[in-house]
Amino acid sequence: MSLTEMLAILGGLVLAGVVGHGAWIARKAGPRRAEPQKEPVMDGQRQEPGLDGAVAAEPSGAGLDEALPTVSRPPRKPSARIDALIDAIATITLDAPISGEMATSHLPGSRRAGTKPFHIEGLNAESGEWELPLAGQRYGEFQAGVQMANRNGAMNEIEYSEFVQKVQGFADGIGAFVQFPDMLDVVSRARELDQFASAHDAQLAVVLRARNAAWTLGYVQQMALRHGFVPGAMPGRLVLPAAEEGAPPILSLSFDSQAALAEDPQQSSLRDLALSLDVPQTPEALEPFASWQEAARGLARDIEADVCDDRGHILNLHAFASIGQELSTLYRALASRDLAAGTLAARRLFS
Repeated sequence: MSLTEMLAILGGLVLAGVVGHGAWIARKAGPRRAEPQKEPVMDGQRQEPGLDGAVAAEPSGAGLDEALPTVSRPPRKPSARIDALIDAIATITLDAPISGEMATSHLPGSRRAGTKPFHIEGLNAESGEWELPLAGQRYGEFQAGVQMANRNGAMNEIEYSEFVQKVQGFADGIGAFVQFPDMLDVVSRARELDQFASAHDAQLAVVLRARNAAWTLGYVQQMALRHGFVPGAMPGRLVLPAAEEGAPPILSLSFDSQAALAEDPQQSSLRDLALSLDVPQTPEALEPFASWQEAARGLARDIEADVCDDRGHILNLHAFASIGQELSTLYRALASRDLAAGTLAARRLFS
């Protein structure tokens, strides 16, 4: 290559560089331009290419609520039968909801473990409520709760094992997985609960003893009726019912059951009646202690009886006042443990 040709090529390169530099200076000095649109936008909708080259529209934020409606689920409501205060609770998990018919067909024949009652409840898929399994309903999960203590004492290892065996059989029958609380922990909690219950239980009773002639059953029933008593579920028992439907009676008036079974109530002979108040069963606000005193005095007056303790000593007003002071302390202790008298948990624990 000759010198002339080399100089010509070099001159061309220099000229090209000068032109390019000038174009870059002009672009930098001009107004900024928008970047190319990567995704075309039409009518507020973002366009994305489909697999076959078609364009798929996705709603903008303005119409999101209409495109994705919220599915409302019923809130889970607490159980009315199972309470962690007094129950050991096992959870029973399902892969998919089952019918009430399937659940009821696998329930154990007895809902007791020794002397302790237990419940198996299903979470209704429609209402969100815990309930005893019913035909025609569907349940997404279950739970079982066994009472840890009652007036028969604390739950022991044998009773807990019986509970586990029965609930496990139910879970196997419906194809569910069950988780149980630790047995040693449950037994320990049961003993502590039983100790508290034993120290704060109160069942008050006075004896109405005939001063002179004995009474017939018919006479006792007639006099008791005037004070609001009605026949109880068991022979030899009259009760003062609570205003709340299904609640335990406020007071009980007991007598010889043999006299209650007599064919002729007028031929029976009674000299002693027991008037009792089961303190944990009735709310303090209903003043059951006052009702107990009034019934004792009123009945004693009408049937001519003395109000005595279980040793036959006649009780005076001072004795009732002393009992009332002790009851105030008892009521506060129960309430501090969330076991206030008259609550369902207290009624179950003291039964």
